[in-house]
Amino acid sequence: MEGNCFNQTVFLFTLLLAIAASSVRGHSTRVGFYSSTCPRAESIIKSTVESHFKLDPTIAPGLLRMHFHDCFVRGCDASILIDGPNAEKTAPASQFLKGYKVIDDAKFQLECECPGVVSCADILALAARDSVVLTKGTSWAVPTGRRDGTVSKASETDGNMPGFQDTVDVLKQKFAAKGLNTRDLVTLVGAHTIGTAACEVFSYRLYNFTSTGADPSINPAFVSHLQALCPQNRDGSRQISLDTGSADRFDTSFFANLREGKGILESDQRLWTDDLTKKFVQRFLEVRGSLGLSFNGEFGKSMVKMSNIEVKTGTMGEIRKVCSKVNEY
Repeated sequence: MEGNCFNQTVFLFTLLLAIAASSVRGHSTRVGFYSSTCPRAESIIKSTVESHFKLDPTIAPGLLRMHFHDCFVRGCDASILIDGPNAEKTAPASQFLKGYKVIDDAKFQLECECPGVVSCADILALAARDSVVLTKGTSWAVPTGRRDGTVSKASETDGNMPGFQDTVDVLKQKFAAKGLNTRDLVTLVGAHTIGTAACEVFSYRLYNFTSTGADPSINPAFVSHLQALCPQNRDGSRQISLDTGSADRFDTSFFANLREGKGILESDQRLWTDDLTKKFVQRFLEVRGSLGLSFNGEFGKSMVKMSNIEVKTGTMGEIRKVCSKVNEY
């Protein structure tokens, strides 16, 4: 989107409101943070995500993953959006992320509406929520008030980001380091109910995984299906649904696939082999009864916890004018 939307009167008015608001608010996020300084912020972000989603539905899982990646490295400060030769977005773990243009588009519109008020970190958190809703998931109230970081290092993704070959114990450790428990772990991995993974990410499980062939944790019939989709030594960039049979809908089908040995990522399937994580998978599949858990309900709760990891508020960080600003580091 192009054009000059600068209006000096509006700018001064909103700037004064922002300064006044920041002087009385505490150093934490809260629902409705922009209710007085930028009342239309959430609706602008929502409509932007919706318009991009209509053109390309794959931006929904893209934005959700991006928010996850952002929060696990330096906290939820939009450092994943920063450009630079050694920025987070250049790390191998970030190579398949998408949705950057959506955030830039929303930021442009917000700068027209209320310059210098809404952070890129909050745009990303709200866009992730809106993406879930667009894929038939349940909405939740997103606390806002984050500020943007100024540093982004690709090297910091190592050791912080959960990996697709991680054991459950390693996953638990990485989540615990961010203040998230095992229930949060299983719940947030459930985001894989939408989206895809490239063949090159998981095809090692299909060929020569053991001396006798494929990863034995994969349903044998499903191995043949995946081998047909990802032939050995062929195009590794082909995208395969992480939730077979329900890749575009935010539901519990992903967990049912784990139960049936149809997890695409090794780390996903391992949730069915660990006693504690398996218990939560089973509870999400328990539609009725005292042991059942609402996946959509729990997902909103865990997303709120995750979105508050190491946030910058108050006078920390900054409010970027452009979300993809050049890395200062």
